[in-house]
Amino acid sequence: MSRRIVVSAVIVSGLVISTLAWTPSAQVPGSVVPPAAAAGGSQTPPTQPAALPSCPELATALRAVSANDNRLKDWANLGRYREANHAVARAEVVFLGDSITDNWVQPRFGQFFPGKDYVGRGISGQTTPQMLLRMRPDVLALKPKAVIILAGVNDISGLATGPMTNEEIAGNLESMAQLATTNGVKVVLSSILPTSNYHQQNPNAVPKSTLHPIERIRELNRWIRQYATDHGHPYADYYTAMADTKGMLRQDLSADDIHPTAAGYAIMAPIAQAAIDQALR
Repeated sequence: MSRRIVVSAVIVSGLVISTLAWTPSAQVPGSVVPPAAAAGGSQTPPTQPAALPSCPELATALRAVSANDNRLKDWANLGRYREANHAVARAEVVFLGDSITDNWVQPRFGQFFPGKDYVGRGISGQTTPQMLLRMRPDVLALKPKAVIILAGVNDISGLATGPMTNEEIAGNLESMAQLATTNGVKVVLSSILPTSNYHQQNPNAVPKSTLHPIERIRELNRWIRQYATDHGHPYADYYTAMADTKGMLRQDLSADDIHPTAAGYAIMAPIAQAAIDQALR
């Protein structure tokens, strides 16, 4: 018995994943019915279509596509703090940043500036273009006296929103500072923290110090410091206080070579407070 091949395809992240299935010709419109069947005689039952093979990789890819689709619907994650922003009665200072700022408010890393009307607006994995879009709803709408910005390390790796040059990162930081200043909000610019390779769990994984090269971090920090000086913005220099003699994040201040532990935040807090005090004088 002749059969046809039915080809189905699923496009996942630019890849076409195809499956093949055999279909009996008797089920195809216009196919020829064998004489024995036409005469009512017996015949061998048609072969059933083969079951499609299990494909865990396809399931994983589809989940990734679904997650990316949700992210593209709200690329800057403006919805993350939408309800929380409505509940803010007063925000003296807003901390804007990525996962380092996002983690800072968690109790496991110590108290987040107790007794202060400080608000954390960090989102893990974010880059400067995403934070720039969040400036109005997550900072300006709260009418703070000051904003302290910590951003750039995710831009350097290029894994979150694509490759970025140092000039592009600097441009986004400058735009954030200009938006705040224009709206009467004092600006504190933070240095990017160093990274390291001291806690490499998987020998096949790319070290954090390779994904986020120290020299690029230093170059950006030089620009941030100079820009802050030229425009009268305080500079929170976390890098100098947390780097070892190799220029890497001190081994005792991180468990994963990029995020501070409670000990790391204990160093950062007084640096941030001193810069905020300077801004609000």
